[in-house]
Amino acid sequence: MKAVLMILMGMFLIGCGGPEPRRPVKINSGSFFKESVERNKALLAQEEALIQNIIDADSLHDYVASPNGFWYYLEKKNETATYLPKPNDQILFSYNLVTLQNDTIYTAQELGPTSYVVDKEQLFTGLQNAVKLLKINERATFLFPSLQAFGYHGDGNQIGPRTPLKSTVELHTIIINQDSLNLKP
Repeated sequence: MKAVLMILMGMFLIGCGGPEPRRPVKINSGSFFKESVERNKALLAQEEALIQNIIDADSLHDYVASPNGFWYYLEKKNETATYLPKPNDQILFSYNLVTLQNDTIYTAQELGPTSYVVDKEQLFTGLQNAVKLLKINERATFLFPSLQAFGYHGDGNQIGPRTPLKSTVELHTIIINQDSLNLKP
């Protein structure tokens, strides 16, 4: 009986090797990601060409290219104001969303006035950056490529995937956060 027990113990110890790592079944070369990047570049180039055509055809307005990848022109300027919204400031603004062909998606009345704490709440990327370019009581029209708008997903409602947008934004009020002014309490 001791011999059987010793044999079982020996088999148990021999059978207990260290854990074997799982090997990948398939190794990806990264070609899917490279192709995706190329598709995104081509899509962005198409949308930027479309936006450039709109800008070239519009001789009434002087468009400015933002460093964030969208274009805009000021409709209503405030020459006396100097303060631009900074992170943690609370602002109240209104905006609409239309296609680049001027088909209305959402009116400013549908969206209503929007209260927003700068860089602390969720807006689509282009709009987050656009409101920081306006002074109080200014209005501007922005042209956003789809990557600056709702991207590949759309808004799940009226804005489809990969839809570049045009938006007129008006900044009504700014409640300045003390930290923005570098004041100590």
